[in-house]
Amino acid sequence: MVACGQARERVYSARIHLVDARQGDGGGRSLTWWQFLLLAIGYAAIVQVAGRLIGADVDEDDGWATAGNVVESALIPIALSSLFVITLATWLRWWPEIIHEPLRVQRWVRIVPIALALTALVGSSWGNVFDQPAGLVLALVLVVGIGGATEELMFRGVGLVTFRRMGLTEGRVALYSSLAFGAVHLSNAIGTGTNAIGQAIVVCFTGYLLYLTRRWAGAIWLAMPVHSSQDFLILSGQIGVDPSASPLSLLVIVTMIGLAVLVWRRRHRIEPGTAAEAVPKPLAV
Repeated sequence: MVACGQARERVYSARIHLVDARQGDGGGRSLTWWQFLLLAIGYAAIVQVAGRLIGADVDEDDGWATAGNVVESALIPIALSSLFVITLATWLRWWPEIIHEPLRVQRWVRIVPIALALTALVGSSWGNVFDQPAGLVLALVLVVGIGGATEELMFRGVGLVTFRRMGLTEGRVALYSSLAFGAVHLSNAIGTGTNAIGQAIVVCFTGYLLYLTRRWAGAIWLAMPVHSSQDFLILSGQIGVDPSASPLSLLVIVTMIGLAVLVWRRRHRIEPGTAAEAVPKPLAV
């Protein structure tokens, strides 16, 4: 079974490169893995450094108590990082490959984005959100919306294409792009200390789930709001003068464990098994 799964993965990777060549998506500039890692570090530096420079007057004890705090310490830095990623993708001329997924995975994988979205819907701290001023809530929505889209462009976009262009199997593409995604979040140690290590591990696995979301959808668009929903789930209890953690955090843990078990048990049934399942069908925008 393992050998069969590995053979299917190699065949799938070869078909991806064939589809890219036929679609003319092999153009643009080249990028090595270490260059991507340097760019990813630069991306994280923009968020961290700009957040501390622009939000220097924000009292840490206040946190995200007001819309002004959120704008200065998060929204402006994230907007700058978004501009950085968009400029990078445009300079590389990789937009077709970043946006479109050449081939899709088997249909059962739709469980992944559905489970993530439902967990965010049920587990977010809605009581805390509804108690906040409209301006603060709007600032939060903009942060998670722009942040989720930007990180998807960087890691399930530029990062994924970088590793694919190296000729790696899809298993390694998924692994390396997810590890890079998690490693960048170690930069949060500046504010959270050693807690950033545990966060980075969780983010690595979440990155793999978002990778599966992209491949099931046939495009990067669905992974963006799913990503944003996870950020909203985390941050919804951290805004306001007296923030409170989500009372349904156990639901998040159960969901992640359940998805981990499901993906592991069906890991040899992720790649398309028939020609009909392999036909690219991007989601309509």
